Amino acid sequence: MRNETLALLIAVCCFSAADGASVTGKAVSAESRVATQNSLFEEYYQSELEAHPERATAYGDYRYNDRLDEYSLAALERQHAHDQGFLERLEAIPTDGFSEQDTLSHEVLRHTLRQRIANHGFKEYEMPVNQMEGPHLHLADLPLAVPFDSVKQYEDYIARLHQIPRVFTQTEEVLRAGLKDNLMPVRFLIEKVPTQCQGVIAADPFLLPTKKFPSGIAPAEQRRLTKAITDAVVNEVLPAYKAFASFITTDYAPHGRTTLSIASLAGGKERYLNDIRSRTTVSSLTPEQIHEIGLKEIDRIQADMLTIARGEGFADLASFRRAVEANPKYRPTSAEQIVDVFRRYVAQMQPKLPDLFTFIPGSPVTVEAMPDFQAANATHYQTGTPDGKRPGRIVVAVSNFGQRSLTDDEATAYHEGIPGHHMQLSVAQQLGGLPKFRQHGQNSGYIEGWALYAEQLGKEVGFYQDPVSDYGRLASELFRAVRLVVDTGLHSQGWTRDQVVAFFRQSGAVDEPTVQAETDRYISWPAQALSYKLGQLKFRELRDRAQKELGAKFDIRSFHDEMLSGGVLPLDLLDSRTTSWIQGQKLGSKSAAANGPAVTPMVMLISVDGLKPEAVIDAQSHGLKVPNLRALMADGIYATGVRGVLPTVTYGGVPDRL
Repeated sequence: MRNETLALLIAVCCFSAADGASVTGKAVSAESRVATQNSLFEEYYQSELEAHPERATAYGDYRYNDRLDEYSLAALERQHAHDQGFLERLEAIPTDGFSEQDTLSHEVLRHTLRQRIANHGFKEYEMPVNQMEGPHLHLADLPLAVPFDSVKQYEDYIARLHQIPRVFTQTEEVLRAGLKDNLMPVRFLIEKVPTQCQGVIAADPFLLPTKKFPSGIAPAEQRRLTKAITDAVVNEVLPAYKAFASFITTDYAPHGRTTLSIASLAGGKERYLNDIRSRTTVSSLTPEQIHEIGLKEIDRIQADMLTIARGEGFADLASFRRAVEANPKYRPTSAEQIVDVFRRYVAQMQPKLPDLFTFIPGSPVTVEAMPDFQAANATHYQTGTPDGKRPGRIVVAVSNFGQRSLTDDEATAYHEGIPGHHMQLSVAQQLGGLPKFRQHGQNSGYIEGWALYAEQLGKEVGFYQDPVSDYGRLASELFRAVRLVVDTGLHSQGWTRDQVVAFFRQSGAVDEPTVQAETDRYISWPAQALSYKLGQLKFRELRDRAQKELGAKFDIRSFHDEMLSGGVLPLDLLDSRTTSWIQGQKLGSKSAAANGPAVTPMVMLISVDGLKPEAVIDAQSHGLKVPNLRALMADGIYATGVRGVLPTVTYGGVPDRL
């Protein structure tokens, strides 16, 4: 017998809906705890929006549109105290007797808060600016991120313009704290920031809302609002950008670190491990193991690429690659051509979605060229609002178009648009019956893992007709496998920048501008790039498991619905949820055949010593691995006389699925 207190065993029984209406006193207590937890969830969500007005706007909540976030050290400490307080209250709520979704919500928020608290201990918030991110970049996107349908919304925008100098002042305060604590970004990368600031000043995107007003705003009001916006931009915003650029140039960048590895900072190897956990939600793999996974994936993918090359009449991959690179068909002749290609691929995928999903949100998505001041960024997706008034946006990298290739644009369009980011995040926004915070989860392991997995779905519905485009799909996957090698190489094995560039070039995964930008990205953003491949491998693993266990009953549309219907989840929670879904599918099929539609399969918790049942739980949501029953039977703990058995035990009062 295990040392832990073995309290309960689950036996599956069949009850009618009327039978399930009788609830024990402890079940009522569970209902009360669920109500307390839901109240905490709502309080947490609302406090997050109030503390982060820019996030609220992104979610389509415009109550705080006249405010920008607080970026000061005091605000960061308030956030930390906020996280600690909510975690303490959450962990004080026992989850025994909760439904699967209520338990999952509890686990998701607990994971989020624990990770944020761990992140705070490493103080990476003291390095909030680099060539990839920072207020100098995201504030420039403000005119495209807020609505302009009324005078009030224009006035909210003006109020935010007035606050931009404050944001830069607070950011400087945080950067000075990092300088004091010897937490500095790499010098040659932070030196790119002043040039980016000058690019924003030259483009002056802040005046965009004055170019076209809604017809409902009177001409006199248009003139007033135009003057107010222009005055704020000329007298406050642009001077703030100039001052921030000067601060970086004179006071900050000269002190940037010269070592590339994040492990060279305080905390060493544990800092990088925390980055892996934080940015991928993978906690079971070491950097060395991730590095080896990358090398093995590179070998597998390149073998598939070689098959395509030989099918096209080439003896090896290198000669095929040279032919593709020399073929003008795959070289864009303009930035507009790249954008048009993305639009075409997104449009052709739309009618194929019913082959892959049963729920299709139908949220709008646009494709646009990346502005020059963001040229250091890669193609990316910006979430729209749940009401569809502000569409999702695929922002396409087009700088140095003559050096770019069109070979992987089809895969990237599916990744960023549908069935990738736009599909997944649109579904999350429209999920009903979940706490609001789960509709807006942020987890690169899940989000980027799904998007990379989605690239292959185009092939499954008949696309990638051009073998070179299919080669591009594999090159896209190879690109993410290379990341596993070079990111861990940089931050755990002491690789130089030249080593990363050489490894990239040898792989042939991406074009030269991408090699350069991506190498700098991995230096600035440790472990984030690992999330794509590690997440994709998890989705593939779960699909393979479901297909193997369900056989002919496996439905790809239902599986994809299940992958998206829980919102953004840490990968370990996604794994356990999928295991439950697989067993629920088995049980549901058997129950429907044996009992007919009027009988609802239920699970009752039966205490070993004959005490009252603790709760009644829906078996469809709480299916567990049937083979584990054998272990319980070996201990002499089992249930008989029921159709189907889903065993579980409770350790110390908390249900723990085996």
